[in-house]
Amino acid sequence: MTNRAIVVGAGIGGLVAAGVLARAGLDVTVLEEAARPGGKIRTVEVAGRSIDAGPTVFTMRGLFREIAEAAGFDLDAALDLKPVETLARHAWRPDERLDLFVDPKRSAEAIGEFSGAEEARRFLAFHAEAAHVFRTLDRSFIRAAEPSRASLVLGAGLRGLADLARIRPFSSLWSTLGQMFSDPRLRQLFGRYATYCGSSPFEAPATLMLVAHVEMDGVWLVEGGMVRIAEAFEASAKRHGARFRYGAEVAEIEVSGGRATGVRLRNGERIEADAVVFNGDVSALGTGLLGKATSSAAPMTQPADRSLSAVTYFRLARTSGFELARHTVFFSDDYAREFSEIFSRSALPSAPTVYVCAQDRDDAGRLRPDVEGERLMLLVNAPAVGDARPFSSEEIARCEESAMALLRRCGLEVSQPETSQTAVTTPNGFAKMFPATGGALYGPASHGANASFRRATTKSRLPGLYLAGGSVHPGPGIPMAALSGWRAAASLISDLASTGRSRRAATPGGMSTRGATTGASA
Repeated sequence: MTNRAIVVGAGIGGLVAAGVLARAGLDVTVLEEAARPGGKIRTVEVAGRSIDAGPTVFTMRGLFREIAEAAGFDLDAALDLKPVETLARHAWRPDERLDLFVDPKRSAEAIGEFSGAEEARRFLAFHAEAAHVFRTLDRSFIRAAEPSRASLVLGAGLRGLADLARIRPFSSLWSTLGQMFSDPRLRQLFGRYATYCGSSPFEAPATLMLVAHVEMDGVWLVEGGMVRIAEAFEASAKRHGARFRYGAEVAEIEVSGGRATGVRLRNGERIEADAVVFNGDVSALGTGLLGKATSSAAPMTQPADRSLSAVTYFRLARTSGFELARHTVFFSDDYAREFSEIFSRSALPSAPTVYVCAQDRDDAGRLRPDVEGERLMLLVNAPAVGDARPFSSEEIARCEESAMALLRRCGLEVSQPETSQTAVTTPNGFAKMFPATGGALYGPASHGANASFRRATTKSRLPGLYLAGGSVHPGPGIPMAALSGWRAAASLISDLASTGRSRRAATPGGMSTRGATTGASA
């Protein structure tokens, strides 16, 4: 008898779980309300052209190779990946521009020219410290199935206690950066890494400096767009027998005998299973959107604890006056006010920092010669209150004008396209796409020393129900969400085997995050 597993949601966590489970011999059905796989890996069509509308870089290639192998395919054969040298260009004024590179020494040289030799030395010390944070947390936290302070200390051992103290878990990223850099622009630049987890640098722990280390391990562009990642995992899962049903809205996860036993669709159809993997924000469980029986299966994210949302503007336009890189960040003058407006006032920032992804440019910033209007995504961080109040068209327009004013101040002119050549997604739109989040794109915010330990783990409190996605440990971003899907599948298979429910499934091999990097946000 073959065990049956249902995966609710075809985001990257659900796709990985489906692939691993199907390869292990389970009868897998994936149910997705949208029309295609990917979740937050999505595109927006503007005038017939596809623009990546979610994550824009591929990172953690080493980890993804392992995950793809567990799911039954060769990552390098499935995806055409182009390594990049330039991580991003950063701008404050027309004469204040700084490029960071995958090579830390090259970044130090650029910082030396931008801020002076002393700041270059400070950067190298910062990068070494970030590497230390990563090494300290890699095994004891990132790869831990159910991390806790106790397990972190026990895993470190006596020799490691000094290392744990050194990573400054009780200090904010912003205050720590103030001790490490004299140039406030560098403090702002590296403070931005908190937004990779949808958090404020003023409230996020200093441990997030590890992003600076892991990012420089490697970044790649995916030929054909980021959706190719989702398509590769979907194709492999299908080859191993998984079935995908799109346009299938799950109304309830059914529970019988104290365990998850299947789902009921919105149209009334019931599908039985031995286990369910939920690849959605865990708040959908806590708010009862999937039935009262699962409302206590995972910790609830309160609205005040949500991570960032965003306003994303999409344009086909011509640019001049400023040489865009593939990824360019334009910084606001007052970072403290920007995050206070978002997290304290639940308002769109009056003077936002703006991330621009120029998707027709290569790593060197060269524009494809056949492009008349280049594909641009402009991202502004926003509060996750899309379920509490609508943002008016006037508010969204004012935010866009503030963003464009910053670009002009830095020397970038963007042509005004026709209405048919623009699109926008607001926190209200994200709230509709991702129920119970208010538009939060990263699960709970990583604010304070305890936030990471409050995050749900892949094994829920309800037997037979497993969790995957960015709201689950180890956290948001494509690589971490993929890791959660792998871990959920491994836990499910192990539990079935231990209870005698599984006759065919084999537990996947071990997991590693060595040589990994993370994703980005404005």
